[in-house]
Amino acid sequence: MPNKGAPLGPIRILLVEDSPEDAELISDQLVEAGLQATFERVDSEPEMRRVLSAYAPDIVLSDLSMPGFSGYQALHILQEMHPRVPFVFVSGTMGEEAAVEALHEGANDYIIKHLPARLPSAVARAIREARSENERQRVADELMRAQRLESLALLAAGLSHDLRNILQPLLIVPDLIRDRSDDPKIGRLADVIAECGRRGHEMVESMLSFVRGSRQPSERVELQRLFQALGMLLKSNLPRNVSLQLDVRDERMAVQANYTELQQALLNLSLNAIQAMPDGGRLQLVAEPCTAEVGQGRIRVSDEGVGMDEATLARLFSPFFTTKSSGTGLGLVSCQRIIEGIGGHIQVHSRLGQGTTFELVVPLHDAPASEGRAAQPSLPVGRGERLLVVDEEATRLSLLGNALSSQGYHMRLANDGAVAMRHLQEDGLPDVVLVDSGIPLISAAQLLAQMQAMGYRGPAIVLEDAQAPVFADGRGPEGIDVHVLRKPLEMQRVFRAVADVLGTG
Repeated sequence: MPNKGAPLGPIRILLVEDSPEDAELISDQLVEAGLQATFERVDSEPEMRRVLSAYAPDIVLSDLSMPGFSGYQALHILQEMHPRVPFVFVSGTMGEEAAVEALHEGANDYIIKHLPARLPSAVARAIREARSENERQRVADELMRAQRLESLALLAAGLSHDLRNILQPLLIVPDLIRDRSDDPKIGRLADVIAECGRRGHEMVESMLSFVRGSRQPSERVELQRLFQALGMLLKSNLPRNVSLQLDVRDERMAVQANYTELQQALLNLSLNAIQAMPDGGRLQLVAEPCTAEVGQGRIRVSDEGVGMDEATLARLFSPFFTTKSSGTGLGLVSCQRIIEGIGGHIQVHSRLGQGTTFELVVPLHDAPASEGRAAQPSLPVGRGERLLVVDEEATRLSLLGNALSSQGYHMRLANDGAVAMRHLQEDGLPDVVLVDSGIPLISAAQLLAQMQAMGYRGPAIVLEDAQAPVFADGRGPEGIDVHVLRKPLEMQRVFRAVADVLGTG
């Protein structure tokens, strides 16, 4: 009986039947058996495709042979359009061989019309089995997504250290460039390099925060400034047949967000829009206050590209869903997380052949009471003080050595603790030691302890990762004044730190 087991609730049944009388008899029998069913009847391929395009029924009951159409054709159409929906033959002409063939083709069951007593229980069992299989598949898919996200987290954690080291020169080199040229164009180029370095480091942290689920610090982001930066980044990616239009309708518009994450979200949407216009068109980014919602702003990213159908729109923000052969399916998920994280939401409008618009509705941030920018302080210089720099990363070690040497300091460089100890034994104790928290062989804490035992009482600057403090208890060796510089490094901060510990700042 159909009522054995969990209740099915309301169900939709598609009847593939050329006889209205037979269809009515089947419907009556199922309703009398207690099924809460609604029915729709088709008897041709076009009608069946039309119905299946509109919705997925809970089950399809089909006659075997009809004029101009067959049950096998109906089965293949269902397998093509909704492969998880159960299919049962209900026929008066089905012999044993035909029944075996039907099951072999993928039908769930077969019922003889003149022996219909088994029909209600067969329908209920097929629907329950299909639902159970769909739930099992859903759980398996969720488990697979969780495993892939876990793998992504491990990959992100492993890459973050190397990416920071690769990006480090972008923070150190700009100060050296400015120090060696008074050309304003060179100065602006140094500013661009430094900005890219800072944002690159923040994007590494953003990647880690995505897989950890943590939040990045927020700041007041002026949309005018953000759009200018986006324009610079996008111009290098624009094909010749794509034009870019940036429009901030109110220069005072600002949001409270992590700058890099918001820039990343808009850049992702913009690059997707460019790829959606293989034949060219216009990419438009517009920011404007919402007239209907006080305190809300709207950012639109629009293209004139290929557009999306309803099926694609429905899965657009599903993890790992992508229409690109080389895509990861995480870009739009990340965008959604970033916008929702600042209290906003995303709406998508798209039609095939008519382009797509992503509309980001975000809360606006009030303008600060006073605005202004402090004058850039002059860089401190040394007077021949002896500095020992210990860092495993060769590029950063070389850049730090060259930069500090150019400011008038006498340098000794070491790529691990053992080399540093050899310098100490050969050249004596320095005036200042700069040591990276991750040096091999002898740790930073052990190196400072051994220097203390040798009589060193000068200051130490530790280049430290926020996630890996050098001293678990927060205290360094007694008698050594330890200062911490958090990575990523900027040369102005390094110069200032060295001058401060020497008392020459």
